[in-house]
Amino acid sequence: MMAKCPMRSPADLAVWYTPGVAAASRAIAAEPALSCELTNRANTVAIISDGSRVLGLGDIGPEAAMPVMEGKALLFKQYGGVDAVPLCLDAASGEEIVAIVEALAPSFGGINLEDISTPKCFRVLEALKKSLSIPVWHDDQQGSATVALAGLVNALELVGKRLDEARIVLVGIGAANMAVYRLMKAEGAEPGAIVALDSKGTLHSGRRDIADAREALREKWQVCSETNRQGVTGGIAEALKGADACLAFSTPGPGIIPPETVASMADEPIIFACANPVPEIWPEEALAAGARIVATGRSDFPNQVNNSLVFPGLFRGVFDVRARAISERMALAAAHALAGHARQAGLSDQAILPPMERIEVAADIAAAVGAEAVAEGLAPPQDTAGLYGKALRRIEMTRRAASLLDENGCLSADFEAP
Repeated sequence: MMAKCPMRSPADLAVWYTPGVAAASRAIAAEPALSCELTNRANTVAIISDGSRVLGLGDIGPEAAMPVMEGKALLFKQYGGVDAVPLCLDAASGEEIVAIVEALAPSFGGINLEDISTPKCFRVLEALKKSLSIPVWHDDQQGSATVALAGLVNALELVGKRLDEARIVLVGIGAANMAVYRLMKAEGAEPGAIVALDSKGTLHSGRRDIADAREALREKWQVCSETNRQGVTGGIAEALKGADACLAFSTPGPGIIPPETVASMADEPIIFACANPVPEIWPEEALAAGARIVATGRSDFPNQVNNSLVFPGLFRGVFDVRARAISERMALAAAHALAGHARQAGLSDQAILPPMERIEVAADIAAAVGAEAVAEGLAPPQDTAGLYGKALRRIEMTRRAASLLDENGCLSADFEAP
């Protein structure tokens, strides 16, 4: 973050601080909604984590989670022009996280939840979406699902298959794949043709361990009740037989998905092996076993499925229209914009998603999300025709400022690469 107003002389201080600041404070005291007009609140997101489920690292605690959250803040700024504050909480329970975030909410225009263990993350998101009048987003759930859906739709197009007819296997049914399941359903996937797996095997209506804990594990029980029409039991080998696509967000590999199980899938199968830092199966193994399209969560392989493709542009769009919530349809709008951008650039087996460095990607997502928020009545009525240009200018301005700081030696004086 950096100053957004000129400070050329002591006279400017009198405008931005005392005595001038009193006018803004009085106006907000009389009408609290003006805090989004007269302060930077409407462009500031809180990144909230307790460090209990950091990707690839596990339960490392709030202090150790801070570098990851700072990296997230960097992406918010560089790719969305959004100011982000990482807040790692020493909180013992989901209820405590909720109480802390509710108390912090007046300082922020939106909340981004990150790296919180399941099922706690589900409860925290549910509670905050109900209690707050600002957008709340859990990137491990909604962000991962949005990118995965965009990539899957394009991959299915390449192999000539339809989402509503595809047999899809979800390896791992934690925060990411639970949201993938919901978003695929909303896009038209057939629940009965989906088979999900946890560490004990496939989910189905006969899973007594989940049925007996259906209140605490209600998301899992819903999946048991709605999916796996054929009643497939067993593990990955049984689930993947004849499947068109496999979306894995599970335990880091290698070897979680054996090559022989890929060979048992339908013609031209699609594999998303998204565990980090090691995917559930190495791309070269999946391709050698017969996979047509392979995606991972890593940047050093083609087809990176990474939520960084979505959240900067999504929050840019949310903030530009002053949306008060993020709906499922807004997430779908982001997925469609992301998939459409890749199609415009030219789809291939090694390019089902666009690279995140393209500034137009975030602007496309921002415009789509903002327009959907207005259409749903989740933002004030306004003309949405100029949202793409507005987002693009905001992100370009941020990039220019960072470049100027770098070119003038303001970023590297005390920095030493590891």
